[in-house]
Amino acid sequence: MKAILVRQFGGPEVLKLEDVPTPKPAAGQVLVRIHAAGVNPYDTYMRAGTYAVKPPLPYTPGSDGAGVIEAVGEGVKSVKVGDRVYTAKTVTGAYAEYALALEEQVHTLAARISFSQGAGVWVPYGTAYHALFHSAKAHASETVLVHGASGGVGSAAVQMARAMGLTVFGTAGTSKGLDLVKREGAHQIFDHSKAGYQEEIMKATDGRGVDIILEMLANVNLSHDLKLLATNGRVIVIGNRGEITINPRDLMLRRASARGFTLWAVTPTEEADIHAGLIAGLENGTLRPVVGKELPLAEAARSHKEILEPGAAGKIVLIP
Repeated sequence: MKAILVRQFGGPEVLKLEDVPTPKPAAGQVLVRIHAAGVNPYDTYMRAGTYAVKPPLPYTPGSDGAGVIEAVGEGVKSVKVGDRVYTAKTVTGAYAEYALALEEQVHTLAARISFSQGAGVWVPYGTAYHALFHSAKAHASETVLVHGASGGVGSAAVQMARAMGLTVFGTAGTSKGLDLVKREGAHQIFDHSKAGYQEEIMKATDGRGVDIILEMLANVNLSHDLKLLATNGRVIVIGNRGEITINPRDLMLRRASARGFTLWAVTPTEEADIHAGLIAGLENGTLRPVVGKELPLAEAARSHKEILEPGAAGKIVLIP
């Protein structure tokens, strides 16, 4: 089979398409014929060797994929050959024609969801769910600002928060991105490439501030975020690419908090909760992954360059 291999940490050019043996599932494992693999920012950090998790070399990237069960190992009962599934982590990596996964790493993919959409479920929607429900403890009637709302996690959060009954503000940096954010359910949109947009957000709340901010680029925005919070507001740091100076007094004045998390630290109970919520939302149409671009598997290096560029508009997926 064809698969992307990383034999050394480095730039996108280390992603190589190679021929490797098709794996066979052991007890408790399944083999998934991958129809689409999702590209996530953390994939690029891991490839560069700068992520908290360093896989042993060589490795095939990718935790998010969607496809059909090709074979099952001994003892597997929850899925069968022919089932449509999305993956939430894998054993051998999703940037490939086939991927091994543990039985508990595959989940039913609703018939209304395409494979390309299914490749954008776990990290984007799992992150949005974990941030809103578990970390922010959001509830209806609150106001949430999704910073960078046109990307995979951002658009997932907009859909989810709107369905939960929150008032949703979203930012993006291009007209295409702003249109996407509005289309996916934001009540108000703001251009974060324009000077003074923070004042527009505060004005939209009648000076009260927002209850929750989901922050995708904390090293740029966190200091400003703290000034936008309402009393008892909270910033959930989802993405960050460097250091920033903040004034803790902004938190003190508002009895506010800034929290960070990683999806990889979820507990089994939280993960079960996440998948139950996501599967229900995918089935009833509340959650609709937005695919921005499909690229051939051979163009994995291009996908790793483009996912870090500004102006995100939906999910980038690789097609084996």
